[in-house]
Amino acid sequence: MYRGRIERDFNLWISKGLLEPAAARSMLAEYDGRESVFSVGKVLLSLAAVLLSAAILLLVAANWEAIPRLVRVCGIIALLWTFHMLAALCLSRGMRGLGAALLVLGTLTFGGAIALVGQMYHLSGDAADALLVWFAGACLSAVTFRSASATVIAGFLAWAVFGQLVSDNDATLSGNGYIYVVPFLIVMVIALVRYTHAGAARHLAYMLALAWLGWFYVELPEPWLAALLFGLGLIVFLGVSLPASPLYRFATEAGAGPGFYSFALAVLGLVALHAEADGMGEETPLAALTLAVALGGIVLAGRMNGAVRFLGYTVFAVEILYLASVTLGTMLGTSGFFLVSGFVVAAVAWVVIRLERRLAAKTVEEAHA
Repeated sequence: MYRGRIERDFNLWISKGLLEPAAARSMLAEYDGRESVFSVGKVLLSLAAVLLSAAILLLVAANWEAIPRLVRVCGIIALLWTFHMLAALCLSRGMRGLGAALLVLGTLTFGGAIALVGQMYHLSGDAADALLVWFAGACLSAVTFRSASATVIAGFLAWAVFGQLVSDNDATLSGNGYIYVVPFLIVMVIALVRYTHAGAARHLAYMLALAWLGWFYVELPEPWLAALLFGLGLIVFLGVSLPASPLYRFATEAGAGPGFYSFALAVLGLVALHAEADGMGEETPLAALTLAVALGGIVLAGRMNGAVRFLGYTVFAVEILYLASVTLGTMLGTSGFFLVSGFVVAAVAWVVIRLERRLAAKTVEEAHA
């Protein structure tokens, strides 16, 4: 998507004489040569690695009882070493796609080995323990080979750990405590993303953070916790959206994710506050706050962050419909609210348009300076 958009922009600038064709071709070639660029061939290699891993593990499992125990263990270790050594050889020779596929094979085989050895020796523990060991192995592979594919697997395994804990009866605030390991897994995935440049995997970490905080509120549905989620999301959103903030530069390097997911956390807190509100006396100021947050998010980050803009529009529209539904009995009140809201939105739109024109004019002046 992004590649097609910049190519269209280059063609437009070339037609207007703003860019030389040779320069456009050079920039596109540089972009296509990046490791993080989407490649159908690399994706198919990774899918092939997943299918081969499943085939190997099913084949071994089908003949498990017929294989001597020592041969089983040695065979599993040999598979792990073979895949990782071949991956190192391919990566050293510049065959990045094949190396990534072999690392996927090795990492998935490691997970299968944990399950098969645990079954063979009747090792105690539950699925969460095995998934945590598998996650640690994926992290080790990602760090050793600086592998984006291993980082993606680690991100999915972090989700698997969370899902297993939530489905477990002990996954409560006063349970076995494993549920509090999830934030550590999130931090680990984000650190791996920055180290291995696995940009897509950061969304797995951000969504897991939202899911964990949402689960926390479901387990403890209190107004103070809902307000805390809203406040935390709003503070982080302002920190990553305001240019004067020390977090702004790091958030810009990470793309649209920090702004969108922090804004989504603030919205999640507002939804929880709506659930805790009792009567129109509490819902009316909360609705005004929700509309203000939606418009504020659009003004602060909507111009550069399409995801925040879309979420802000959605929250604004849903809140308006919600207010209309709860005040349907007083049509005059609803129409008056729409009238005031229309004037407010028009005023905000006027301010935003003026601000965008000034910023555009300043950018042009700096370009000609």
